[in-house]
Amino acid sequence: MSLNKVLVGVKRVVDYAVKIRVSPDKSGVDLSNVKMSMNPFCEIAVEEAVRLKEAKKAGEVIAVSIGPKQCSETLRTALAMGCDRAIHVTTDLRTDYMQLQPLATAQLFQKVAEAEQPDLVLMGKQGIDSDAGQTGPMLAALLGWPQATFAAKVESGGDGLVVERETDSGTETISIPKLPAVVTCDLRLNEPRY
Repeated sequence: MSLNKVLVGVKRVVDYAVKIRVSPDKSGVDLSNVKMSMNPFCEIAVEEAVRLKEAKKAGEVIAVSIGPKQCSETLRTALAMGCDRAIHVTTDLRTDYMQLQPLATAQLFQKVAEAEQPDLVLMGKQGIDSDAGQTGPMLAALLGWPQATFAAKVESGGDGLVVERETDSGTETISIPKLPAVVTCDLRLNEPRY
């Protein structure tokens, strides 16, 4: 398996260690003066993409983030982890499920994927802000590509991938015979570097 390009989704979320506050008008989470960081599942996706590149199984790794101008900080983190380039789709809408819903995010990501023509898209299985877990599967459906969700292990298999995925009763192994594909990454896939 040789991947020319890997797109990896990078979401900016409230840092997992921060105690969140409800906004004064009780409409959602108050994001003012709150530490933000890369979604932990996206960190795992970035790490997996960089490992593929280091193993000479992937050429270029491109981080993609959708959100406000502050997402550039999250993209810089992805570049520091080993991504080659970053794409920022700028919007002032909240990306924590309050305004920009998973389908709209998947549609924006679809346009980037159509322009970049990657062999593989890696994403976190879910954002820790909304816990929806819908963007990856919706993206695969919009592109008409095969998908593997909740990946705990990803290996090359002929012209495609063999993915061990987390299930409620353990794990199962599925085969994606041909790329391109979308894979969402779970906790056991790897330990991100720092």
